[in-house]
Amino acid sequence: MSTDQILKQKPLTPSQWGKKIAWRHAVGVVAVAFALFPLVWMISASFDTLGSLSAQKLIPDNIGLDNFRTLFGNPDQPYLKWLRNSIVISASNAVLQMFIGATAAYALSRFRFKGRKLTLMTILVVQMFPQLLAATAIFLMLADLGKSIPFLALGQTSALIIVFAGGALGINAWMLKGFYDTIPSEIDESAKVDGASHAQIYFRIILPLARPVLAVITLLSFIGTMNEFLITSVILGGNQNAITLAVGMQQYIDGQYNAHWGPFAAGALIASVPVMILFLYLQKHVVSGLTAGANKG
Repeated sequence: MSTDQILKQKPLTPSQWGKKIAWRHAVGVVAVAFALFPLVWMISASFDTLGSLSAQKLIPDNIGLDNFRTLFGNPDQPYLKWLRNSIVISASNAVLQMFIGATAAYALSRFRFKGRKLTLMTILVVQMFPQLLAATAIFLMLADLGKSIPFLALGQTSALIIVFAGGALGINAWMLKGFYDTIPSEIDESAKVDGASHAQIYFRIILPLARPVLAVITLLSFIGTMNEFLITSVILGGNQNAITLAVGMQQYIDGQYNAHWGPFAAGALIASVPVMILFLYLQKHVVSGLTAGANKG
């Protein structure tokens, strides 16, 4: 639209402005308020020295750092160790899931082999079952494997990372395969003519082009591992030095009459910082990556 056409447009009347523009602002304000309310309430509970949800106010009457002192001052509940364990496990799992999923997706997208369609269908069907069904099987499997392979025993961080890395293979491979299918195969053929091997094509051409969707998978894997409770408690529940933040923080609220919601809110507030840092670091890739791989292939 040219400048002359913009100048010739008639200004909107109040009723027209309300029908065309005002409702959009109203919906936006409601959506922002809905998203920010839990965060604001958690911040309020973190600094409320009362520490009771029944008497919690959005703006607390008594503001202090008592909840944070309780959080860091109890040697029987080492919050910083839990946080460190969560960050190490989440970061390791995010890298492994990204690499394994990207490699599997490249094979399913570029190579034609017997059983390829059956493999894709099997991966899709497996994702339909909830993770809860695998908890007992994982426990029994690791209990037996730990007798001969120590780093795969119950209570070992390495066992948890390997379980997580394999558990998300299906959804990651499907998402990345859809993205790889949008990359023209002529690029691969041109690289082969120039003497490039499959490994060189994958690492030097495909992976750089797939950077947006890889960033999304890394972010989602990190967040999912940080929030995971069930499988983590099954594998690491017996090792108090290796448990993650999600399992350890449950100790603050597991009592019916002595739940400490103040320290719990303070710990949750601090735990959100690593996720926010990672999101801000990857945000330039997240928007384009969330829509990548949406085609059917």
